[in-house]
Amino acid sequence: MPKMKTKRGAAKRFTKTGSGKIRRSKAFTSHILTKKSTKRKRNLRKSGLVDSTNDKAIRKILPYL
Repeated sequence: MPKMKTKRGAAKRFTKTGSGKIRRSKAFTSHILTKKSTKRKRNLRKSGLVDSTNDKAIRKILPYL
């Protein structure tokens, strides 16, 4: 059986935390920022965790994360 391939696009977007959870960056930060409040933009800079409903799918496309 050959080795499983990692989806490279996903590998650039997700990292693993020390406790084994998967960290992701927030969306809506690239453009059309003038209508977003400073507080909203500041909170979008922080990273989030992958939701439990998506966790299994992300781990499947990133077998060696």
